[in-house]
Amino acid sequence: MNGRLAEALKQGLRKWTESMAGDDLEDRLAGERPENEYGVDPFGFSLEYALSAIGPFVWLYQKYFRVQTFGIEKVPRGRVLLVSNHSGQLPLDGAMIGVAMLTEARPGRAIRSMVMNWVPTLPFVSTFFARVGQIVGTPENCRRLLEKDEAILVFPEGQKAISKLFPLRYQLQDFGQGFMRLALETNTPIVPVAVIGAEEQAPAFVDLKPVAKLLGFPAFPLTPWGLPLPLPTRYRLYFGSPLFFTGRADDDDAELEKKVKVVKAAMQTMIDQGLKARKAVFW
Repeated sequence: MNGRLAEALKQGLRKWTESMAGDDLEDRLAGERPENEYGVDPFGFSLEYALSAIGPFVWLYQKYFRVQTFGIEKVPRGRVLLVSNHSGQLPLDGAMIGVAMLTEARPGRAIRSMVMNWVPTLPFVSTFFARVGQIVGTPENCRRLLEKDEAILVFPEGQKAISKLFPLRYQLQDFGQGFMRLALETNTPIVPVAVIGAEEQAPAFVDLKPVAKLLGFPAFPLTPWGLPLPLPTRYRLYFGSPLFFTGRADDDDAELEKKVKVVKAAMQTMIDQGLKARKAVFW
C-alpha cells in the first residue's frame, strides 16, 4: 500500500506540474541527458523525479512570486555558466532561475546549481538535491558537467551573499575566481543573471553567528518575524548577453580578477537597471 500511495502521490504531483507548465514539458526536455537502468544520470539527476518534485516550485514561480523573465532567449545552447546574485538562507532565487529555464527557455533545460559543502549534510536533503539536479560545487564536478555541455548556475558571492544584511541589499559582495578558471579551462560562455525581488523577501537585520555555529551553518540571518519565510515579493529575472573570455585557467590571480570584475560590473549594471525599472516590490 505504501508503494501504491507513493506512486499515486508522484503521479499527482506530475499532473500538477504539467497543469501549470504544460503537458508537453517532458517533450520539451527530451534528450536532456542519458540515464542508467535506475533512471538517473551519472550525477544522480532524474528527469522523471524532477518533473514530479518541482510542482510546488512552479506554483511559487507562477502564483506566489509571479516571476517575470527578460532576455532568457540570450542563453546559448550547450555548455554555459549562469552567474547570478544571491540572497537568503533558502535558495529560492536559484529555484526560480531553474524553473524559468525548465518552463520558459526554448528548448527547456534542466540546469545544475552548485551548492555549498554543508548543504548535503542536512537530513533528507542530499538525495532530493541530487535527484533534481543540484550538486556540491567542487571544481571537478563543475568540470565534468561542462564537458557534457550542461548549464550550470553559480553564485560567485558564496556564503557572503546569504549572510548579507538588508542594508546591503543588491550590493554585490566580492566574487570568487573559481567560476572564471572553469570558464577559461572549458571554453564556456558566461551569462550574467540579475535577480530582482529576492533580497526583500526575507530581510535580515542581524546575523546570529553563535546559532549558526551551533547548527553548523555559515550564517543565521534573523528576519523581523524570526524565520526566513519569504514574503510574496515579485521576482524579475534578467538574463544578459553571453560573455566570452580568453586566457589561461592557471593565470595569476591579478589577471583573473580583471575578468571577474567584467562579469561583476555587467551584473551590477543589470541589477541597477532592474531596480530602476521596478515600480514596486510586491507587484
